[in-house]
Amino acid sequence: MNFAAIEHKAYGSNCYALDDKSLVIRLKTGYEVKKVELIFGDPFDKKGLYGDKEWITSSIEIKEQKKLKYQLLWQIVVKPEFKRIKYCFKLYSEEECFYYFENDFYTEEQMKLRGPLLQYFIFPWMNEIDINKTPNWVNNTIWYQIFVDRFCNGDERLNPENVKPWKYEKVSAFDYYGGDLEGIINKLPYLKELGISGIYLTPIFKGDSNHKYDTKDYEAVDPHFGDEKKLKELIKKAHEHGMKIMIDAVFNHTSYMHPMWQEVCKKGPESKYYDWYMINRWPFDLKDISTRDGKYYSFAFAAPMPKLNTCNPKVVNYLIGLLKKWVSDYEIDGIRFDVGNEVSHAFVKQVRRELKAINPDIYLCGEIWHDSNAWLLGDEYDAVMNYPFLSSVTEFWCDPALKNREFEYAMNYAASLYMEQTSCVQLNLLDSHDTERLINRCADEKAFYEQLAVLFTMNGSACIYYGTEIALQGGMDPDCRRCMPWQDIEAGKYTDKLEKMKKLIHMRSSYPSLRRGDISYYYDCGNERVLHYKKTLDGEKSVHVYINASLEDVNLDEKKAEGFLEHKILFSNEYSSGVLKAGGVLILA
Repeated sequence: MNFAAIEHKAYGSNCYALDDKSLVIRLKTGYEVKKVELIFGDPFDKKGLYGDKEWITSSIEIKEQKKLKYQLLWQIVVKPEFKRIKYCFKLYSEEECFYYFENDFYTEEQMKLRGPLLQYFIFPWMNEIDINKTPNWVNNTIWYQIFVDRFCNGDERLNPENVKPWKYEKVSAFDYYGGDLEGIINKLPYLKELGISGIYLTPIFKGDSNHKYDTKDYEAVDPHFGDEKKLKELIKKAHEHGMKIMIDAVFNHTSYMHPMWQEVCKKGPESKYYDWYMINRWPFDLKDISTRDGKYYSFAFAAPMPKLNTCNPKVVNYLIGLLKKWVSDYEIDGIRFDVGNEVSHAFVKQVRRELKAINPDIYLCGEIWHDSNAWLLGDEYDAVMNYPFLSSVTEFWCDPALKNREFEYAMNYAASLYMEQTSCVQLNLLDSHDTERLINRCADEKAFYEQLAVLFTMNGSACIYYGTEIALQGGMDPDCRRCMPWQDIEAGKYTDKLEKMKKLIHMRSSYPSLRRGDISYYYDCGNERVLHYKKTLDGEKSVHVYINASLEDVNLDEKKAEGFLEHKILFSNEYSSGVLKAGGVLILA
C-alpha cells in the first residue's frame, strides 16, 4: 500500500460541518486501495478500541469516490448524535489491510498491542458559529462582468476631455470611450432578456485611469461614470429587474494621487499616513515608476500604486468604515476584493464579521488565482474568482493529447479543494478583464461553445464577461477591454449568437442539478476526446452532457443514451440525427 499517497486532516476541506447536523469527511488514497471503512464513535463512549473497557464504535463503508490524476478521493457524510466524532480509517487493498490514524498506519496485530494509546482523528465539536455559511442566492446567479468605460455611453455630458469615438476594434491602455452608469441602466432590459441575474462592476470610484484600479477617492463615484445618486439609481433599477450588484473593492493599494499618499510624499515620516503604507526607507525618488529597489511596496512593482498596510488597525478601521457605508447606503449585494490574497488575513476576517452583521447574505469574493483554501474556511471570503477552473478547461482544449479521463481528474481536483458550500458559490469564469477573450483563446467558434457548455453545467456560480455572449474578440489586456458593438447588436448581426447564449443561460437557470448536482463521468462514446457526464440532484431532473472535443464525428447510440429524445434536448451545437460532429455539444434532460 502506498502510504505516501494517503492524506487526511481533521479540519479544513478534509473534515468540516456542512450544516449543524452533517459532517463531511474526505480521504485521499492511491488507486491500489479498493475499499475504505470509517470506524467512528463519540470520543467519550468509554476508552480504547480493544481491551476490557471497549470504546463503542460503528463501522461504515465509504462508497463515494472521485478520481484524481494520482489519487482517489473518498467522501462520506455522517451525522454525529452529539456533534463530535472520533474516528480512524480501515483501508483494504487486494492483498493488505491497514488502519490509518492521525500519526501512523497499523496492522490488526499492532492495533491490539496499542489499545487506548492509539491517536485517533477527532473533530471535537460542531459549533454553529464556526460552520461555513455562504449566501444561497449566489448559486442561482448568472453573473455578467462589466468594464464600465467600454460597456455603454449613456450620458455624453460625463465624457472625459480626451474621449475617443466608440469603436469595436483594438484599444490601447490609455483610451477613454465614455462608458458610464447611465449606459448600464439603459441596457438593463437587454441583460434581463439575456437571462442575467447578477452584475459585477469593475471599480466605479474615482481614479486616474480608464480601469479605476488606482483609486484616489473611495467615497466618490468617478465623475466620468456618474455620481452617488446615479449609482443608487442603477442598484435600485437592477434590483427591480431581479439582478444583484457586486462592486470592486481595491484595498491592496491606492493611487499615487490619493490625498493620503500625496501627504506622505510631501511630509515623509511626519505624515500621519506614513505607516498606512508599506514604506521601507525615506526619502525616495518620486519620479521612479518602479519599486524594484524596495523603497516601498506596491502592486506588481508599479510605483503609482503604493501598497496599503492592512496590518495597521487604523487602515483596517478606515477601510471597513468604507465597506459598511457601501453596504448600508448603496444596498449592494456583493463585493469583489481586488488582489484579495495580499491584504492581511486579519483584515478579511474583520471585514466578514462586521459586514455579515449588517447583511448576512452579502457575497464576499476574493480575487485569488491559485489554491485559496486558506481564505475559504468560513471566516474570510465566501468564494474566489475561480481561475483554476478557467485553467483546467483551457488546458483540455489547448492540448489535444489530453484524454477525457484527465478532464475528469482536473474537475474533481478543483472541487476537492474546498467545502461543498464554498464550491457552490465559486465565481466560475472563462475570461475577464485580466485575460484574453474566450473566443481568441479558442481554435474556432465550435470550441468556444464547447467550453461555454462546461461553464454552464458545472457547480458554482457562472460568470460571463461583457461581450462574451456575442463572441466579442480581444487579446490580452488592454485589448480584452474593447467597446461593446451596440450598433451591430441592434442591427441583428449577432442574433444567432445571442440566441445560443440565452439557451445556455435559461438551461442553467432551469435545472438546479447543473448548479450544484453530483457529477458522474462516462466513457461510452468510443473516443477519448469526447466528454460525457451526468449531473444529478435529489428530487430534480438529471442532465446528460456530451462534448466532442475530437476531430472526428461521433455516432451516439440512441438506444443506450438515457433520455435520448429530441424534445428533451436542452442545448445543441453541431449535432444532428444522432451524430455529434467534431466540436459539437449536446445537452439532454
